[in-house]
Amino acid sequence: MAWVLVVVAGLLETCFAVSLKLSDGFSRHGWTAAFVVFAVGSFTLLSRALGDLPVGTAYAVWVGIGAVGTALVGMVWLGDPVSTGRLVALGLVVAGVVGLQLTSGGSAH
Repeated sequence: MAWVLVVVAGLLETCFAVSLKLSDGFSRHGWTAAFVVFAVGSFTLLSRALGDLPVGTAYAVWVGIGAVGTALVGMVWLGDPVSTGRLVALGLVVAGVVGLQLTSGGSAH
């Protein structure tokens, strides 16, 4: 269950990063509110997962999901540049996240 929390928290990290971009320096109040809601949700789920998972592994997986998700949303919907090199680099991040999760042992205690 803790890994599910980390994955959902990572997806919410993507949402808060995109909302931050769309808030236009916090001048667009709807996107600013969305940023706050997604950020609080993401951090809450991550903090709950840390009760059962090693902090370094859980944090790295959370960041990796958020970073890859944000980069993909940027490329698909926000006009960020797409290149083979960027896609390969994102694939390497995914490989690292999967490797960390598979070798974590799953217990913080």
